[in-house]
Amino acid sequence: MLSYRDRVRGCLLGGAVGDALGAGIEFLSLGEIRRAHGPDGVTGLTEAYGVFAPITDDTQMTLFTAEGLIRASVRGRSRGICHPPTVLWQAYQRWLVTQRMSGPPAEVSGWLAAQPVLYARRAPGNACLSGLAAPKMGTSESPANPDSKGCGTVMRSAPFGLLRREPEDAWSLAVECAVLTHGHPSGYLAAGAFAWIVAEVLEGASVLAAAMSALRRAEDEPQGHEVARALRAALGAAGEITADDRGAGRPAKPALMAERVETLGAGWVAEEALAIAVFCAVTAADDPRAALLAAVNHSGDSDSTGAICGNLVGAALGEDALPVGWLDELEGYGLVREVADDLVREVTGSAEVADPWGGVTSTWAERYPGA
Repeated sequence: MLSYRDRVRGCLLGGAVGDALGAGIEFLSLGEIRRAHGPDGVTGLTEAYGVFAPITDDTQMTLFTAEGLIRASVRGRSRGICHPPTVLWQAYQRWLVTQRMSGPPAEVSGWLAAQPVLYARRAPGNACLSGLAAPKMGTSESPANPDSKGCGTVMRSAPFGLLRREPEDAWSLAVECAVLTHGHPSGYLAAGAFAWIVAEVLEGASVLAAAMSALRRAEDEPQGHEVARALRAALGAAGEITADDRGAGRPAKPALMAERVETLGAGWVAEEALAIAVFCAVTAADDPRAALLAAVNHSGDSDSTGAICGNLVGAALGEDALPVGWLDELEGYGLVREVADDLVREVTGSAEVADPWGGVTSTWAERYPGA
């Protein structure tokens, strides 16, 4: 039986691996991907941005989401009062600094913002940049970028589902924090649906069952029709993959998977990115390698759809199910794993153990200030 830590590690590491798989082909059409990498497209990690197996803004922002949630919890415990979206806004402001500087400044708040690997600009989304650069924090009543529904809401939102809370709580918090950068209902509701799915998978549901549950929840939203339609299309496409398509105990052929993914959109907008990831995670439910490769080999936002799919299959199957060779090559592997473990420590109440980082002398409050 998978432990909570197994699932949290799997979720964050799976997302990072999917991000890295798609990083080098994000702006290519399926035809261009096949011409460059062969008829099956990308079949393993590649170089992008001058780095082999790089993490991009998708993983960067996911890590700052996790950090913000840890710090919100610390603040709530230490001060008795906390508004999590404000703490997340501050976390994303720290990410914004990483996109404006070549390395950590002399003084940073907390531990994560001091990590040099995060100071790399890897095609961050315009709505994320502009929303966070705005003079006022977006709110549900006055969201940032009211016409934007880019996938930047979804690709950073897995940690909201990892808090061991009810799916409705995960949905609500993800929505409240999505409007910091994206104000279109399909953008923030897709983030809510994704957090809902992760929360249910964390408790042992299959991705299929969790996605069906999120579909029903989206149907209850007055403005949830686009998200519901996208999830319905994803589950319908997964249901059309027959036993003959799969072969004897094997996943469906890459070419067939790519053709089905292309019918779901390109993933630049939130509901399409969620749909592609759900389709791949459901269709190749027991094969993370096949699911991740299907999620990146298409004409669209390959690193984001790969990251979202990786979050899902990692949460469902745990860290040990992810391809070891890919983890070994992943940029920032140790950092992602450490953030996952810190999130587990905070959620389980085991944060205040002695020397949890093997010789680092800072206290938990210095590592994650409650502000």
